Amino acid sequence: MISYLVRRLGQAVLLLLIVSMVGFAILYLAPGGPLSQFAAGTDMSQEDLDRIAEQLGLNRPLPVQYAEWLLRMLTGDWGRSYRDGEPVLYVIGSHLGATLQLMLTATLLAIMIGCWIGILGAIRRYSIFDTLATVGAMVALSIPTFWFGLVAIYVFSVELEWLPSGNRETVGDGSLLDLLRHLILPASVLALVETAIWSRFMRSSMLDVVNQDYIRTARAKGLPEWQVLAGHAMRNAALPMITVVGLQLPTLLGGALVTETVFTWPGMGRLFLDSISYRDYPVVMGILMFSATMVLVGSLLADMLYAVADPRIRLG
Repeated sequence: MISYLVRRLGQAVLLLLIVSMVGFAILYLAPGGPLSQFAAGTDMSQEDLDRIAEQLGLNRPLPVQYAEWLLRMLTGDWGRSYRDGEPVLYVIGSHLGATLQLMLTATLLAIMIGCWIGILGAIRRYSIFDTLATVGAMVALSIPTFWFGLVAIYVFSVELEWLPSGNRETVGDGSLLDLLRHLILPASVLALVETAIWSRFMRSSMLDVVNQDYIRTARAKGLPEWQVLAGHAMRNAALPMITVVGLQLPTLLGGALVTETVFTWPGMGRLFLDSISYRDYPVVMGILMFSATMVLVGSLLADMLYAVADPRIRLG
């Protein structure tokens, strides 16, 4: 176990280093560069731009800029935002809570609804319910998140006026009920694709389990069907789903980016797009490294939990 952890951590560090190098190069070699935000719509002379470049260290060779940025990041200094001068860690932290709130709510909805659909579809294989669930999952996987979000806003906010169309809370309110009303639409849209994925994985895993010998033995012993399914089938069918949790983290992060933009949710996804538009490269790099770290940590935790849940698995 220890050797496995050391090896995975070494791979994670190497991968993060590669991600940082590629991301840094793409951002700083993009047309316009970081100075374009200062030059756009202003009367700044070339001398002024040169002075800003010197102050920010942008006039140095790209490898030197990357090395200095990496050293500062390793010491906890992620730089300062070009937009308002705030520390990057503070900017990310101020938006992290909203994203976690949205992602956790969407994940819980997807797991509860998706697993229920998958289990019922496996038990009633090839029934009308299973057919409708399969078609619904294919449709959900085919619908772009932004399109479904716009339709949800039009139906529930514009036409029915049941739910707010965006933001995290009503100005001057901030109550729990108000927060939940603002959370329903974006969380449901983000959970749509995840529900379809969970239902397909759970159905497949459940079908593998219900045909095993120990399930037939449990039925032959006269156990009630609900006890066979809950105590034997579902418990073992849930093991592969632990891995799915870690693998779905990148999908959630990507979906949150689109969902937060559509619903003007003040999370990291919206911050990422706004920072790209403003060419706020320190914030963009901070979000990129934070997201990459979360994906790697999620994958590692999924492997560890899988080994804990199934004692037959040994990591080494």
